[in-house]
Amino acid sequence: MVLGGNLVKEARRRAGLTQVQLAEKAGTTQSAIARLESGRTDPTFGQLQKLLKACGFRLDVALDPYDDSDIAQAEASLRRPTKDRVEYMYDGIRFGLDLRRAYQEQVGA
Repeated sequence: MVLGGNLVKEARRRAGLTQVQLAEKAGTTQSAIARLESGRTDPTFGQLQKLLKACGFRLDVALDPYDDSDIAQAEASLRRPTKDRVEYMYDGIRFGLDLRRAYQEQVGA
């Protein structure tokens, strides 16, 4: 699971730890951390959680219902002519600018 190794490497870097420091905190060896981060070994889920915790992070896993409505909307948009899509985008930008202007007038900014 290269993903596991990448997660550990990113967590370790964010925590400002060297491989040696992480190994000491997690009760393993620097070479084990190096093998994991390079993708030569795959951590179990438990090992992954332990290493991330040693870096000061936690791994949240959740099962969410799959929703592909954004894909359907994107595909529908792509069927429209480019000019229409660009005008729609500009309309959204104009709306946002008008909303910001109205807010600034309201708060006196």
